[in-house]
Amino acid sequence: MESPSFAALRGAIATRQADLVTIRRDLHRHPELSWQEERTTAVICERLAEAGITHRRLSTSGVVADIGPADAERRVLLRADIDALPVRERTGLDWASVSPGVAHACGHDVHTTALLGAAFALNQQTNALADAGAAVRMVFQPAEESIPGGAELAIAEGALEEVHAAYALHCDPSLDVGKVGLREGAVTAAADRIEVKLTGRGGHTSRPHLTEDLTFALAKIVTEVPALLSRRVDPRAGALIVWGQMHAGAAGNVIPSSGSATGTLRVLDAEVWADLGPLVKELIESVARPYGVGVDVTYTPGVPPVVNSMLGITDLRTAATNLGLEPVPTRQSMGGEDFAWFLHHAPGAMARLGTRAVGGRTYDLHQGDLIVDEAAIGAGAMLLAGAALAAIGRG
Repeated sequence: MESPSFAALRGAIATRQADLVTIRRDLHRHPELSWQEERTTAVICERLAEAGITHRRLSTSGVVADIGPADAERRVLLRADIDALPVRERTGLDWASVSPGVAHACGHDVHTTALLGAAFALNQQTNALADAGAAVRMVFQPAEESIPGGAELAIAEGALEEVHAAYALHCDPSLDVGKVGLREGAVTAAADRIEVKLTGRGGHTSRPHLTEDLTFALAKIVTEVPALLSRRVDPRAGALIVWGQMHAGAAGNVIPSSGSATGTLRVLDAEVWADLGPLVKELIESVARPYGVGVDVTYTPGVPPVVNSMLGITDLRTAATNLGLEPVPTRQSMGGEDFAWFLHHAPGAMARLGTRAVGGRTYDLHQGDLIVDEAAIGAGAMLLAGAALAAIGRG
């Protein structure tokens, strides 16, 4: 009986490195926002078809591909997100974004290409997978950057059917290429969206007493609600509200009749997160009440924390050590990730993939100047494919 081989994976991915870089640069040059990933989906389908890999498109954008026997006793899921951000690229690279105001500033082009590389390598071991009674499913998921995100769509359309374990990775520009950040337990935070709209009687700034001064009320909400939350929630839960947008008025001497603020609530503790929506609404309304303004709060639950299982981390560590990568400890982040929904249904883990050039600059995610060391593409492909082999190998 033939067994799946880490050495064969490494060799297969090494021979495709130049091709993977070409694919990644093409995706990077043509980024697409959440739910709009038409070209990206077409490129993925084309590449899978060329390799003879069975695949199907999701109902919006995104792709699900399968390698191995349909009646496999064990099925491992590997996931990559494919969408970009509404950010202007400032890298100056030859393959920089040609889409105005849209860029792969979170590294999803690397995730997508790494998963394609893993698929190409695993597809060369179909006989070994069949002998092991195992299969691997690749999910190229749309709309990770949206709330709600594309993970729920993929799951609703069968991506998790008969799946026994799930794995993913995320670029980490604070780690050197070749390193893999691992953490058992929660590795990201829950993330929800808060939208506040105020309405009231506007007027001249010389007569605020004849208005409902919603600009002042909005400022109070933005500053006081986060402080109040810290006194109503156990501080160990790590609940944090940060506002990213505020809009009110168009002239310095006019009190407007409408205004809004939008932000995120992030929480480290999943149990606390489940009950926070009503409390946040209560706090916003109580702060606004003395000013007589109308208040409309839209609270959109996003994602729970990504919680890595012990066995999932063991599989990633096994893959890394067998493929020449270096596993290192990593900390929990306040960032949100909708891969959490996959792990809500199946055990597994998400790793942090080092993308910093050795001795190079440390970039930040979601910034237009993000540059990754392209050796991370092959490293990510090996790690994903290797995690699948490790999970299959332990039964």
